[in-house]
Amino acid sequence: MEHLFFLTEEEVLHVKNYYGTPIFIYDEKTMLQRAQEVLAFPHAFGFTARFAMKALPTRKILQKFHAWGLHIDASSGYEAERAIKAGIPPSHIQITAQQIPYNLKELVEQGVLYNACSLQQLKVYGEMFPGTEISVRINPGLGSGSSNRTNVGGPSASFGIWHEYLHRVYEVANEYRLKITGMHTHIGSGSDPEVWVRCAHLALETAGKMPDVRRISLGGGYKVARMSNEKTANLQEIGNRILPAFFEFEKRHGRQLHLEIEPGTYLVANAGSLLCSIIDVVDTGPTGYRFIKIDSGMTENIRPSMYGALHPLIVVPHEKDSPRNKYSYIVSGHCCESGDIFTPQQGDPESLGPRELLEAKIGDVLVVEGAGAYCSSQSCKNYNSFPECGELLRIAPFEFEWIRKPQTLEQMVQNEV
Repeated sequence: MEHLFFLTEEEVLHVKNYYGTPIFIYDEKTMLQRAQEVLAFPHAFGFTARFAMKALPTRKILQKFHAWGLHIDASSGYEAERAIKAGIPPSHIQITAQQIPYNLKELVEQGVLYNACSLQQLKVYGEMFPGTEISVRINPGLGSGSSNRTNVGGPSASFGIWHEYLHRVYEVANEYRLKITGMHTHIGSGSDPEVWVRCAHLALETAGKMPDVRRISLGGGYKVARMSNEKTANLQEIGNRILPAFFEFEKRHGRQLHLEIEPGTYLVANAGSLLCSIIDVVDTGPTGYRFIKIDSGMTENIRPSMYGALHPLIVVPHEKDSPRNKYSYIVSGHCCESGDIFTPQQGDPESLGPRELLEAKIGDVLVVEGAGAYCSSQSCKNYNSFPECGELLRIAPFEFEWIRKPQTLEQMVQNEV
C-alpha cells in the first residue's frame, strides 16, 4: 500500500492552497537522517562523504549538506562554480566530468580537486599543471544498473579510463611529471550490493598497481527503495563487507587508503515529494484505460519516461466526501507528448503500467513520492514552455520556506534575441 512519506494529507492541501502546484517539497529531517547514515559508513583509515550534487543542486540543499559535514561531488565545471556560489569551500569540491571545464585552470587554482576521466583529460591537466598531484577515474570493467541507462561501469560505458590501459595512464603522467595520488571508480546505480562489493575489490586491486595512490573513491549508486517492494541498501553492511580488504591492502602494500564515497540518490530521493493538481479525468472506453491528467509531467520528473522508473503515487482528495473506491489508472503528464506518463511498466518506458489508485476527481492532489533525486535537476525543463516549478524546504510540520521560487515566462525568454 503506497503512503505519504513525510507529509500529512492536511499539509498537502495546505501547500496546494497556499503555494500552488506543481511544486517540490524537501524534508530537512529526512535529509539529515540520511546524511548521518552516510557519515557513519564504516572505514579503516579516514573517510570523506561527498554529495553528488547533480541529484539536487539547489543552493539551500548544498548548504545544508555542507553544514552537516559532507563535501561535494561535481559532474561539471558549472556545478563546481554553482557550489562555490553557494558558499562551499573550493577544497571541499571535486570535479568528475565527461567534459573538461572551460575554466579548469581557474577552478583548480582556487583549490577545487579534479579527477581525470580520460587519457585526454589527464594530458590537458598535465599541460596546465605539470609536476603536480592528480586523481584519475578508472572503469573497473564491471558495472551495475537498474537499466543500461544507469550503468556507468563495464565495457558499454564511456566513463573513466579502461582498467587495462593503466600503462597508458602512467605514460601520460610521466610525460608531465604528474603524481597520481587518487583513484576514483563508479559502477552505476544498481540494486545488487554483491556487485558493488565485487567492484570495490576490483578497484582495490587496481589501486595496488598505482604506487602513489593514497585516496580511493568508490562512487555512489546506493539503492534507495522508493516503492514498497524494493529494498534500500544497508550502508553499514556494505561498508563492513569491504572493511577487511582495506586492512589487507595495508598489509600487502604498506599504504593506508583514505576512503571516499559520493551518494546522491541515497541522500535525497525519499526526502522529496512532488505535488501536482489533478486537472482532468478521462477514459478510452470499456476496453481502454482510465487516465488521470495532472498539471505536471516530464517537465518536473522525466525518470518514468527515460528509465521506466516507478514512484509511489497517492491521490489526496481536495475535500471531505463519501468513501471512494479504487480504480486502475494511467497518470498522464501535461506535455503534448505521448511518452509523458508517470505509470510505465517497471523498467520499460515504452509500455503502460496502470496503477490502482483512489478514485480521482478534478481538484484533488496527486503526490509523487521519492522525487528528491534526479527529478528537479534532470527534468525536461521548459518543454511546451511550461515554467520551472518552485521548491520548498519543510523545516517542521506546516513550516515551509521557499528555496527556489517558480520561474516566470519572462525569465524563461529573457535571453532570447
